[in-house]
Amino acid sequence: MSHPKQPGSRAARMLAVYGKGGMGKSFFTTNLVSKLALLGNRVMQLGCDPKHDSCNALFGGVSLPTLGDVWREYKESGREDALQAQHVIFKTAIMDGAATVYGCEIGGPEVGRGCGGRGITFGFDLLEKFGMSQWALDYVVMDFLGDVVCGGFATPLSRSLAEEVIILCGNDRQSLYAANNIASAAKYFANMGGKTRLVGLIVNRDDGSGVAERFAERINLPVLASIPLNRKIRELADACKLALVDTDFHAIFDNVARQIITRTTPHVDMANVHPLEYKEFLNVFGAVEPNVVPDGASAAELFGGTHVTPLPSFVLDLVQPSVTMDIPTRLVVSRLLKELGMYVTEANQDPKKGMTLTVDGNTTICFGDDGELDSKMAILAALQKSGEPYCYVDLRRPASPMYR
Repeated sequence: MSHPKQPGSRAARMLAVYGKGGMGKSFFTTNLVSKLALLGNRVMQLGCDPKHDSCNALFGGVSLPTLGDVWREYKESGREDALQAQHVIFKTAIMDGAATVYGCEIGGPEVGRGCGGRGITFGFDLLEKFGMSQWALDYVVMDFLGDVVCGGFATPLSRSLAEEVIILCGNDRQSLYAANNIASAAKYFANMGGKTRLVGLIVNRDDGSGVAERFAERINLPVLASIPLNRKIRELADACKLALVDTDFHAIFDNVARQIITRTTPHVDMANVHPLEYKEFLNVFGAVEPNVVPDGASAAELFGGTHVTPLPSFVLDLVQPSVTMDIPTRLVVSRLLKELGMYVTEANQDPKKGMTLTVDGNTTICFGDDGELDSKMAILAALQKSGEPYCYVDLRRPASPMYR
């Protein structure tokens, strides 16, 4: 159904598979990549999870050396300039030699020792240095975790690197909650002028309850396929084998792959995608959020009745400061207030860091300048939506933001 591309021709179609951790994204991605290859396409699977286990089944159980680890090895030995694509991109034959596929694991830091999102953005930068946009590939299918709110893991969305995004979910509330957040992020970047579009949902381990279908209808996304819960297939996946050896599962992946190749998946207009507010989301499951505010915990309860020295009191001024601002700073301050409800209480121009703002008296945001402002606002919006506490955000390089 496809013909080998010539080097330097149109870039490969970039597909991203997102979903909650543990929902079977690597299982789905591996079998989709394999089927695309069996239909005559040159395909690479790109693992974009610090666990770096996306390609294991594709390579028969082999855990690929990660791009990050190999790069560090070369850099530490002073051989950084000698690093080439073949050191981090690997190939393997599948289905008894019926096709060849390519694989790469970006990897990430050791647990608790760094930011996985920054590793992802670094990995994309390095792959582009190797000429990824000019490789004679038909597809690059990226396997992303979707329950971590981080600018690095949103790279395919914020940079429009992914042409299409498939969301993998089940019928459970947690995976659909992650799916709703992914759709919300995709919608935000689309509204900002991004080119990435959602293709639809894949329901994995479908138990027939129909919950995911109800959610899809409410959010206005199609269900591309429902993959049934099957013990035999789970055992194949656990043994790092392809599900395509099963006739029924081969038919499912054949149908999805052919729709992707021929661009005949149901049309999705991003303007009509409607991520659900929390109360609407609960309603999908027949639940209702109580209209109450829980009782607050008093200081006496928190201190266990122990006498403590009173803390100094202070008054937080939420009024916009009457300081002199240049036009770029005024633009940023205005957008923070109007779009995110953030009140800037102090604005400075740091000689090294550039534009540095204090929000609500206790959060420092280092903007640098007003360049790539839409991306910077999107990162802040994602952080705000996550509810994760933070006191410092560095947005000077929006492709690899840092916060603590």
